[in-house]
Amino acid sequence: MAICPPYPTPPSGPTGDSVDAPAGGATPRHAHWWQRTWVRYAALSTLLALSGLVILALVREQTGTQGFLVGLGLAILPVPLLIAAFRWLDRVEPGPWRNLLFSFAWGACAAALIAIIANSFATRWIAMATADPSSADTLGATVIAPVVEEIAKAAAVLLVFLFRRRDFTGIVDGVVIAGVTATGFAFTENILYLGTAFGTDQLSGDSGIASVTAATFFVRIVMSPFAHPLFTVLTGIGFGIAALSAERHHVRRVVLPLSGLLLAMGMHAMWNGSSAFGEYGFFAVYAVFMVPAFGLLTWLVIWTRQRELRTVREELPAYVAAGWLTPAEPYALGSMRARRLAREYAVQRGGKPAARAVSEYESYATSLAFLRHRGRRGRAGADFVVRERELLHELWWRREVARPALDHAARMTAPPVAVTAPPWPVYGAYGYGYSYTHPAATTRQAMPYPAYNPYRS
Repeated sequence: MAICPPYPTPPSGPTGDSVDAPAGGATPRHAHWWQRTWVRYAALSTLLALSGLVILALVREQTGTQGFLVGLGLAILPVPLLIAAFRWLDRVEPGPWRNLLFSFAWGACAAALIAIIANSFATRWIAMATADPSSADTLGATVIAPVVEEIAKAAAVLLVFLFRRRDFTGIVDGVVIAGVTATGFAFTENILYLGTAFGTDQLSGDSGIASVTAATFFVRIVMSPFAHPLFTVLTGIGFGIAALSAERHHVRRVVLPLSGLLLAMGMHAMWNGSSAFGEYGFFAVYAVFMVPAFGLLTWLVIWTRQRELRTVREELPAYVAAGWLTPAEPYALGSMRARRLAREYAVQRGGKPAARAVSEYESYATSLAFLRHRGRRGRAGADFVVRERELLHELWWRREVARPALDHAARMTAPPVAVTAPPWPVYGAYGYGYSYTHPAATTRQAMPYPAYNPYRS
């Protein structure tokens, strides 16, 4: 564990805020226009919007306007449930919504467009080379499609891993980003399949349970809405384990994501090829492989979520000893029920702004615990000290609103334990050493930062 210098006390102004200036009075260099954040956002948004328009035109051309609308209405049904499930998994350290929006948009627009174009081109080339269209379709579905589609979806995970590294810190982050990307991809693919099935029923005159649309809906929406997320989550787990590795382990940080991608391709190929295993091949693969794999991965991510909460409870006491946190906070921050009670308490005392401050405090404290955990294991990056300073600074700004709420939540959820109070005052204990104000207060008091650094002990 690296030893860093004591935490500096910032210069106090009228409000007690700190002002960070460039070292030596140097003037910061201006970034080039292509390095500016708004330029990158604009370019990415334009790319996704163009991809969405093209994919919309392609799907509508193949399904027709009526088929497209029917497919859209049916395909959107599982999306809120899947997004809510992945968001629930991410509640310990929730990532920003913009990452989820990007992931879903990439899967629904860019990845779907890449898959349609690449799969069509590859299938036509194989049919021309072999002069056997039926075998070309089978080969395209079992070999080409899994490779192309999983690479296209994995691109979103890679982009978040590279450019949003602070938001990508472990397995849960990889699972969430990969799952949301695959949810967007499956959404577009379901529109295509359901719209095409509806068009077939229009030509044949079938309707009701015996229709192709009903059968497609049952297989893709009822039985296997988790299929694409399940495949791509394997890639996300590979990236998540790589995120936990130290930066010096270059080979591991490359091999692990590739291994996850290969597993995703293999499971996807087995799923697509299940129809070739006989009349009941699909149901056999579904029962023997898909359902157990889904159960195993669900257990894994829930176990990882609980381990993250345990990490919060184990790492934050160092900051209690340093005076940054109160004794009740590690316990409250390590319990999802206590966190919820803290936000409810803040709403009652200060309204939605106070609840938002408490939620942000919980998120920053969790990030701080994970940062310290990586630092203890020698996996922290070169910006460890800077990142720790930023997180502590954000906590200090919100302490007057968050501490009473977390203190209340800890009292409400802690088991009854007989504790004998010492005859001397203890700094930082309940009701001692801190000047609490109304939870809705937004004024940052000029209370000095603690000078003790837990990493020097």
